[in-house]
Amino acid sequence: MDTLSYKTKSANKATVNKSWYVVDAEDKVLGRLASGVAMVLRGKHKPDFTPHVDCGDNVIVINAEKVRLTGKKMTDREYVRNSGYPGGKYTTTPKEILEKQPHKLVENAVKGMLPHNPLGRKIANNLHVYTGPEHEHKAQKPQNLDLNSIK
Repeated sequence: MDTLSYKTKSANKATVNKSWYVVDAEDKVLGRLASGVAMVLRGKHKPDFTPHVDCGDNVIVINAEKVRLTGKKMTDREYVRNSGYPGGKYTTTPKEILEKQPHKLVENAVKGMLPHNPLGRKIANNLHVYTGPEHEHKAQKPQNLDLNSIK
């Protein structure tokens, strides 16, 4: 048996095939939606997944304002940020974020599930979140994606 024919093939930038998918966030739980989208963005659903390469697909999330949170998280959860000055602490709730910028809630949830390094920041550019059912990526001919079917 020829052992040289059993080499592990590693994906690289030139050999990766990227697809476009649309995910409808209407009545989906935020965390479950974000973990499924992060897995597709990273490329973990593909057989040629390579951890150090951007081998994931492009994902378009529509109806971001209709995402839901379970329990009392809509009012009790707090997102904290700081301006860097003394007393510059700001807290916001998901309810306030949904009123002002609904797409930010989904973007932050997905970005939190990606690697926190330069590759993760590059992968995050493949995420496109829109409020409402329309998006501007019709030319890419995206396919509908059911996150429950991907394991």
